[in-house]
Amino acid sequence: MSTNATALSPSASPSSTPPSPVPSLTSVFVRLKLSLLKNGLRQSGGRTAAYIASIVLGVLFAAAMVLSSVLLRGSADADTIAVLLTGVVALSWAVMPLFVPTGDETLDPSRLVMLPLRPRPLVRALLVASLVGIGPVLTLCLAFGAAVSVAHGAAGTVVAVLAVPLVTVVCVALSRAVVAANIRLLTSRKGRDLALLSGLVIAVGMQLVNFGAQRLGQAGGLGPLEPAAAVVGWLPPAAAIGAVDAASTGDYAVAAARLLLTAATLVALVYWWQRSLVKLMVEPDGSTIGASSDKGVREKSGGTGLLGRMLPVGRTGATMERTLRYIWRDPKTKAAWVTSLAMGLIVPLFNAFQGTGSIYWACFASGMLGVQMYNQFGQDTSAFWMVAQTISTTADAYAELRARALALLSVTLPFTALVTVATAAVLGDWSALPEALGLSFGLLGALLGSGAVASAVFPYSIPQDSGYKNVVPGQGGLAWMSILGGMIGSMLLCAPLIGATVYLHLSDQQSLLWIVLPAGVVYGALLVQAGLKLAAPRTARRLPEILTAVSKG
Repeated sequence: MSTNATALSPSASPSSTPPSPVPSLTSVFVRLKLSLLKNGLRQSGGRTAAYIASIVLGVLFAAAMVLSSVLLRGSADADTIAVLLTGVVALSWAVMPLFVPTGDETLDPSRLVMLPLRPRPLVRALLVASLVGIGPVLTLCLAFGAAVSVAHGAAGTVVAVLAVPLVTVVCVALSRAVVAANIRLLTSRKGRDLALLSGLVIAVGMQLVNFGAQRLGQAGGLGPLEPAAAVVGWLPPAAAIGAVDAASTGDYAVAAARLLLTAATLVALVYWWQRSLVKLMVEPDGSTIGASSDKGVREKSGGTGLLGRMLPVGRTGATMERTLRYIWRDPKTKAAWVTSLAMGLIVPLFNAFQGTGSIYWACFASGMLGVQMYNQFGQDTSAFWMVAQTISTTADAYAELRARALALLSVTLPFTALVTVATAAVLGDWSALPEALGLSFGLLGALLGSGAVASAVFPYSIPQDSGYKNVVPGQGGLAWMSILGGMIGSMLLCAPLIGATVYLHLSDQQSLLWIVLPAGVVYGALLVQAGLKLAAPRTARRLPEILTAVSKG
């Protein structure tokens, strides 16, 4: 009887099948990452070719770095290079996602908000899936090469086996934790501004590398880097490579402390990452807050704010305020301005610090800032049609261009003076300050005047759908003619001022060089006025063509 009952029970029926095992969340995310990579490559042949090329270049670079590390074995500077290289790699992992937030779609944890996933398994799955890709493999190779260069003996080898994967996992966890903590910033307008400024960081970094390389060349070795390596050697994940070096020299206590410090940092990063995910998934963002909460803010801000009250009334003030707000709010305009300001300051000062510069390098700041006057209408993009509605006569066009020039002068004049004074202070060449200021102001006036004419004669559109293109296809020639032609014309316009300065030097009349300052101010103001007068009738006459040209993006 019991046998028949058992046979007839539902759980033992022939039609029933045992439940299939539920796949682990980690394997699901790894397969998801592989599917994203595979489907992304299917989108276009160009993307596939670029990915294959990046793999080839990555393999070649990794092989070269490993070979270089092997050749460094036994060198007195091997530990310094290995530790600092690991520190630079970790810094890149922490910083680059902030500037290229759209480089990997899986970096955005907000896509997982609606899924019923617990934070701890989610972090574990994301961490393992993050190890799939070119970046982690390249980091693993670099860490392997750094460990090989300093590992000696059995103890060093054992620590190296632990340190290499630990360095890779810490770098990946650091990157993910930073992104998770700042994902709302990265997906906002300010985050896109930050991405557009990545070129500035690269340019500044190149200047710093150049400066450091020259200092090391003068020192004749890597001795000046040893104090920095001693500090970085205690900062994870470079501390893991430092542990390999310490174990190789028999300092086992230091090796254990550095390994434990790196492991503790990994635990702290994972915990920070988990807390950020919890905060992201349970706390509302600005899009979920009712409009009523912003009402008080709008009422408090009222009007046009402090900036509007500082500017003159009428069309001039309104145009100046619009131009300055574009500089602060429009991502591309802001990127161009910040790059010009930074490079205009860095190049003269770095040359001065190196002892090979001249105070005349301060004119570089005028050149970088003056070109912002070019293509004034193209910077408005399709919104220029609203400005065009207010321009019907030459006087209207003149008022518009003059207000834009005044807005630029409100920033460029004090900045040019600041850079020139700072360069003179570094060089200790105060006697040449008046002539340098005069030449800088004259060049700035020439660029603003020629930029007004170029804006009317050679307008072109700036695309808004790309963060890295500044000219729409088919208008590259206009852009080159506008900028290069205007810069060459500005240099010719400054020839009288430059000639007068050279003449006073050659004729041994240094006591009269102070005249160059007031002459440069007056001459620059005349050039700006002349450029505006020439550009105004052309702007009014060519308004339909300008509107068509700048609206193509």
